[in-house]
Amino acid sequence: MKRFVSVTCSFLCVVVLALSADQKNPFLGHWALTIPGGGAGWLGVAEESGVLKGSVLWGGGSVLPVDSVKLEGDALIVIRSRDIKSKGADGKEIKVKLTETITAKLEGDDLKLSTVSVRSDGKSGGNKADFTGKRIPPVPSVPDLSKVKFGEPVKLFNGTNLDGWNLLNPNAPSGWSVKDGVLNNDPKQEEGKPRKHYTNLRTVQEFEDFNLTLEVNVPKGGNSGIYLRGIYEVQVSDSYGRNLDAHNMGGIYSRIAPTVAAEKPAGEWQTFDITLVDRHVTVILNGKKIIDNQPLLGCTGGALWSDQFKPGPIYLQGDHTGVNYRNIILRPVVK
Repeated sequence: MKRFVSVTCSFLCVVVLALSADQKNPFLGHWALTIPGGGAGWLGVAEESGVLKGSVLWGGGSVLPVDSVKLEGDALIVIRSRDIKSKGADGKEIKVKLTETITAKLEGDDLKLSTVSVRSDGKSGGNKADFTGKRIPPVPSVPDLSKVKFGEPVKLFNGTNLDGWNLLNPNAPSGWSVKDGVLNNDPKQEEGKPRKHYTNLRTVQEFEDFNLTLEVNVPKGGNSGIYLRGIYEVQVSDSYGRNLDAHNMGGIYSRIAPTVAAEKPAGEWQTFDITLVDRHVTVILNGKKIIDNQPLLGCTGGALWSDQFKPGPIYLQGDHTGVNYRNIILRPVVK
């Protein structure tokens, strides 16, 4: 991760004096964001050798490092930039840098934030927008799964129809159907026409902590995802033969990489055994433990919300490619 903030010696001395050992920077830690438009986001702020560093999740996609983080009075200033496509004066496509400045102020354990963007070509980068955040308490100690009690199994998919499931976006096209005991998603696209955005599928029921088992069959080049409590995506993809990565089969998308490559080639049925307890996750893929009771620092891209303490559904990603699921069974934790 690159260095985000350059400070002079004199400024660093002021910061050190202002933030003594008894008074840490109040912005340090993890923040659950509700970004403009109501989507889920996340901000992480850390200090290494006196230098502030940050990373952010903005709706969809991955957790990414920001360009810089700094304190200005009682505000935290976060700068992030990205390249976007635009058209030049001659009508040809060009790359333009969009630089976003996020300003955050504290109100107890809440953040009040605003964002404004500028483009490198001088055109309007977008209007100022306000949004909110909330401090995420530290992750608890690693749970002893041998002492966790699970309730009776809940059969989430009956193998016959979509009873117990709802479309996340009823106004979008759906590729979901049931045939021969298999839950199938087939998001067909028409050649030469704009891409259709298909809906995801969620359980009607919502859950807290649980163990979830299921089988999945991913086609060549396939991509889907299993969202735990609607906020943590366990990646489902054709990643057979690739180097270990947090975007591979069984990884917590962009957050936790598998420690072992346990996926099978595309087109084969594969088994998942996933346990979510006290903001820690264990993933067993095809009988091999690939994530062992690891902490979840925040939501992943595509989350329904950023609140890690809210009960939520199991939801299956249906907007990317075809995929098949079956034998979806959940056992809730009994407290």
